[in-house]
Amino acid sequence: MASDLQRAAATAAELAALTGHTVVHDSALRETYAGEWQGLTHHEIVARYGEQYAAWKRGEPVRRGGGELETEVADRAAPVVLGHADKLPQDGTLVVVSHGGTIRTTIGRLLGLEARHWESLGGLSNCCWSVLGEGARGWRLTEHNAGTLPEPVLGDDD
Repeated sequence: MASDLQRAAATAAELAALTGHTVVHDSALRETYAGEWQGLTHHEIVARYGEQYAAWKRGEPVRRGGGELETEVADRAAPVVLGHADKLPQDGTLVVVSHGGTIRTTIGRLLGLEARHWESLGGLSNCCWSVLGEGARGWRLTEHNAGTLPEPVLGDDD
């Protein structure tokens, strides 16, 4: 499943071509809407919205540029992920292709972290991934911001 925005949809299409699976697009997986901050560089945001930016970095709930709160992003994305995960066969795998902010807030929600701690998960670089699995007490984060596949273990037999 994937965000319906262009970059995520294109990434999901490449994965689908490799795996033969179909992609379900969902607008709930779109990136955080940042209102007037949309399209601005980091320096422009700090120059124009310095106090708002500082409050957001302190972990305060801020509608960046009048856009969405991070909790609102998790409110729309996490239920979609959970709904698809609940439909998986035993030992099934769900791949979600989305955007850094949406992924971080959704992971934070799934792990049961308080919203003010979601930033501690760190960013997610383009074309990198995170892996969650079931633990004894709920979801577990087993990899984050991974960018390479593990090296295969080769035996000495042909």
